[in-house]
Parts: sequence; C-alpha cells; structure tokens
Amino acid sequence: MTEHIVKVEKLSKSYNGEKVVKGISFEVKKGEIFGILGPNGAGKTTTLEMIETLRPIDSGKITVAGIDVKTDPEGVKRVIGVQPQTPAFQDKQKLKEILEMFAATYGERIKPMEFLKEVSLEDKAESYAESLSGGQRQRLSIAVALVHDPMVFFLDEPTTGLDPQARRNLWDLIQMVRDRGVTVIMTTHYMDEAELLCDRVAVMDNGKIIALDSPSNLIKNLLKKGFKKEAPIEAANLEDVFIDLTGKALRD
Repeated sequence: MTEHIVKVEKLSKSYNGEKVVKGISFEVKKGEIFGILGPNGAGKTTTLEMIETLRPIDSGKITVAGIDVKTDPEGVKRVIGVQPQTPAFQDKQKLKEILEMFAATYGERIKPMEFLKEVSLEDKAESYAESLSGGQRQRLSIAVALVHDPMVFFLDEPTTGLDPQARRNLWDLIQMVRDRGVTVIMTTHYMDEAELLCDRVAVMDNGKIIALDSPSNLIKNLLKKGFKKEAPIEAANLEDVFIDLTGKALRD
C-alpha cells in the first residue's frame, strides 16, 4: 500500500463570507513531486498556506507525516520546509550567517558551505543578501528551507520572473530535493514546468479540485476526447533556441 505523507480531507476556507476553498480532499504520496495548478484566484496558495500552518483552517482536516495541522502546528513546522513566492532576508547579513541562523532556530548545527554548494552559491558565501539577484535569492531560499532536513518541501510559483537559465537550474534543484527523499508540493502557472517535474497534479478552479492525475494521464484523457492542436507540434520551442544560443550556465 502506498504511503501518503500529506492527507487533506474536506478542507474549506472563507474570506469575508466568500468561500475560496470548497471542501477539497487529496493525498500526497511520500517521495513524489505534487503540483497544484489553477488560474489566479483558484485557491492554490490558500490551500498551500493552510497545509503549511500559515493560515487557520475553517473546516476539514490536514495531516502531515501523521501530524494534525490544526492541533499541533509546531510539530508540522518541524517536518516541513517552505520556499515563499518572494523570499526576503536581512540585507546586511552574509549568506553563511543566514544559513547558520536558520539552522539554529531548529536547534541544528550545519556546514553552510555544503548547502551553498548544492545551490551553486558557494562563491557568494561571504556576500550580503542585498547583492543577490532574483534567481540567487530563490536558490538561497531553497538551501535555507533544507537546513533542518524536512520531510516535505513547499514551493509557491518558484520560477516566476526568472530567466530561462535560472528557471532550468531551479528545475534541477527541485529534482535534487526529491532525490534526497523529500516530498515536494508546488504551485506553478507554467504548464511545461508541471509536465516536466510533477508526478501528479491537482487542477483547481473556483476553490475546487476539478482533476487529479499524472500529467501524462491528463493529456491522454484530453486526446481521447478528440482534442487536436491548431498548430503543428514542434520538437523544440523558443526557450530551447534561447538556451542553445546563450548556453545553460547561470548568469547571476
């Protein structure tokens, strides 16, 4: 039997009398990359924030690694890592110090250079956070979220605003996190990203989950309906051309 590390049951949330998450249920398997997709206002981020203990639950139940989010939020925080949409750090703090500080909040002692090397920031170890580019901040936030060896890692639209090199590098990092045995739950507006990275996706609209399956199965189901693209499918796209011309190396 497949082990589920996150279980969401009949979860609901309202703001000012308007229900934005409407009794959704789903489970996330241990060791998978699970995507939550949907248009703006679908309820993706609100759902993520309730699982992360950042927003109170109106009704329903969530467990993470067997821990009840509502009754033991501190226990949940000890087993999860979170990369927010817009990571923020103390501008006048060095990267090594940032990692050591976050590790200390969990009672951990780490070798910061090992974490910085994993996210290709070892040469920035003595730099201040204020000098980082957007892509570098995203990579640092991944390192920070992993200092306490979490069981589940959350990312909310992690590649928004990044150039193609930084975006593809972040894809590699997300897969690296999964390969370490960490379950990944992410939201994204980029369907190619979800198709490449996610083992399964839940598609949300108007506060409800309207589909949940692997990307390949969802595509097969669409084709069974007789769907055909208006334009021919090319073996490469413009982003592939851009990467081929400018190289894969990070520019930040």
